[in-house]
Amino acid sequence: MSIERNADVSQQLGTAPVGKLLLKLAAPTVVAQLVNLLYNIVDRIYIGHMPDVGRVALTGVGLCFPVVYLITAFTMLVAQGGAPRAAIAMGEGDNDRAERIMGSCFTCLVAAAVVLTVLFWIFGERLLWIFGCSEETIVYALPYMRIYSGGSLFVMMALGMNLFVSTQGFATVSMRTVLIGAVCNIVLDPIFIYGFHMGVQGAALATVISQAVSGIWVVYFLMGKKTTLRLRRGCLRPSWRLMAPVLALGVSPFVMQTTEALLNISFNSSLQRYGGDVAVGAMTIASTVLQMVWIPSQGLGQGAQPIISYNYGARNAKRVKEAFWALLKVSCVLMMTFWLLVQLFPRVFIGIFNNDPALVDTAVWTLRVYTAVLGLFGVQMSVQQTFMAIGKAKASLFIACLRKVILLIPLIFILPNFFENKVFAVFLAEPVSDFISVTASAITFFFVFRPAMAELEKE
Repeated sequence: MSIERNADVSQQLGTAPVGKLLLKLAAPTVVAQLVNLLYNIVDRIYIGHMPDVGRVALTGVGLCFPVVYLITAFTMLVAQGGAPRAAIAMGEGDNDRAERIMGSCFTCLVAAAVVLTVLFWIFGERLLWIFGCSEETIVYALPYMRIYSGGSLFVMMALGMNLFVSTQGFATVSMRTVLIGAVCNIVLDPIFIYGFHMGVQGAALATVISQAVSGIWVVYFLMGKKTTLRLRRGCLRPSWRLMAPVLALGVSPFVMQTTEALLNISFNSSLQRYGGDVAVGAMTIASTVLQMVWIPSQGLGQGAQPIISYNYGARNAKRVKEAFWALLKVSCVLMMTFWLLVQLFPRVFIGIFNNDPALVDTAVWTLRVYTAVLGLFGVQMSVQQTFMAIGKAKASLFIACLRKVILLIPLIFILPNFFENKVFAVFLAEPVSDFISVTASAITFFFVFRPAMAELEKE
């Protein structure tokens, strides 16, 4: 029987073979994330190939990444903290508490979206100069940022509330949510960019409209009769008693995304100093290529999360461990495969976004340096996703802070002091910090996960 039938969701999360169940849940989730990837890169593909101004326009849009990361960060703070808590409550048989968690998160997402929109409209231009804009790129970055931030509500609804769909086991519905918006974006992008001659403004408007369609779809589903947890008016009033543990768990992905914004600013400001707009453009391409594997890997984690969270709530240590090891194996294979492709064929990936000779020549070697340790990153992703799924907020937060705040951001500014090629030194900071953080994640896992499982087995 289908995992989509709400009468059977809980039973299958607790009894179906873990390997098959993970594939069943992860397959549509990974597809959804691959489609969601189009949201992130299709604008850059069209913009990067705009006649005459493609390279500069692509760099300008890349300088808006911190704004995108911050909007995503507040979404993850609420939704990625709330979805596992709701799943754990379901595993404990308390669907009423799970619905109140979801309703509280919905209201908090709406409030956060309104505040962020106002702040970005007031301080947006000042922030872009801090992010590394030049006189040439600000004319593309500013209009893109204002339109995208104006649609914060739709972005947060589509991304945030969809996690509450997938965490219940409705993976196919979650995939449709993303698919609907992505198709809209693919269709609207060329119409607005080229047909209406709107350039980067058209790209941003197409994205916002597409996210609005996805957001309306997912909220409609959660208010309907097919979902296990329903979005009800009586559950919309936020409760601090419910939100405190949600926010505590959501701090880890929040830190990951906010530090991603700080990281992007650090990279761009340093590269602008040492290599100018060409080096910043190379970083835009490198970070986008990294998203091409990172976003699908998140889909794997989201596919495993309902299984891990539900069985942790049900005190079934055996199934929790089985789900983790399955996630680890698949994640490592994915990361190693992608690492090999990037190292062997960097020009193929770069050519997706731009063909300017100066930019391509720089991007080829910088991309190889930037992704040098990517093959090992399946370990950290699996460990961090598992910590979040079982509610180990402190351990997950430590791993998130270690890689970016403690290691990577300082290394961006330290390493150029030891190398003649300053641009190389800035890109080298990524693989150095990745190697250390993956090692630390593996060590932390044994000190946190094993005692947690031992405690479950005693119960």
